[in-house]
Amino acid sequence: MSRKSPRARRKSGSEPRLPGKSRPRATPGRTRTAARGKSARARRASAGAARHAPKGARAPRTSTSRGTPPRASLVAPRGPKSAAPRRPKPATVRERARAPRRRRFTPPEPARVEALLGILAATYHDATTELHHENPLQLLIATILSAQCTDERVNMVTPGLFARYPDAAALAGADRDELEAIIRPTGFYHNKAKSIQACCTEIVARFGGEVPRTLDELVTLHGVGRKTANVVLGNAFGIPGLVVDTHVHRLSHRLGLTREDDAVKIEFTLMEIVPRDRWSIFSHWLILHGRRVCIARKPRCSTCPLAPHCPRIGVTASQ
Repeated sequence: MSRKSPRARRKSGSEPRLPGKSRPRATPGRTRTAARGKSARARRASAGAARHAPKGARAPRTSTSRGTPPRASLVAPRGPKSAAPRRPKPATVRERARAPRRRRFTPPEPARVEALLGILAATYHDATTELHHENPLQLLIATILSAQCTDERVNMVTPGLFARYPDAAALAGADRDELEAIIRPTGFYHNKAKSIQACCTEIVARFGGEVPRTLDELVTLHGVGRKTANVVLGNAFGIPGLVVDTHVHRLSHRLGLTREDDAVKIEFTLMEIVPRDRWSIFSHWLILHGRRVCIARKPRCSTCPLAPHCPRIGVTASQ
């Protein structure tokens, strides 16, 4: 069966369709609602959105074809301006003057220093270094080994070390692995073995195998600082030297003798208030007192002989 054309399917009595006759004419002064596909409710919604849109915002564009969703605007509406964070104003001269200042350090009174020295001398009359040694070289090597280690453990290692290597030349030419195996219990044995051999090599090459007797020459050796040099000078040669270790650093602050944090500055500050002939022994007094009585976390203030003359700076809990 042949397919009929659209013209053949028309009714016989129908009038011919003229161009533009079936399309409704637009009334002058009114929008073409049917052509634009826009209802009265949509017009009211768009008018309300345009009326309540923020200043400067652009209304979204709509499509002219029926059933096509409107495209989003390319320019996003700008919201209300947010307040930018303001930088704090610099303090004025008057405000800086009113701000609480750090209290100026007042040096201790000579009478209080003399009282502290007298009590320490009576309490620790037999104070001396706890590192066992027979000559300046052994004390120098033992002091290098005592870094981050207790004196008791160092005293356990040094007899076998000095029996195997009795002088600087033997230590300088020692086998590194064997030397590290001997000093391993003291910790950080790689760095300590390197420092010991470099120091002994310089002693042999520059000083004929003998430990120098001045501070300026000692600090030029590898691994030797002011603390180690003062230990050797004060205990091996009898030359006054003020040693600043952990206990001296802590107790000098707690007793109100200084407010410095650098070990060298603490040393020079204590040298001004402690007599020169007591520099070496004063360090031993503070070290023993810090180990036995004035403990870091909870000092034994109830049994401390220095309590009448101690300001207890930084102490929050005591025994």
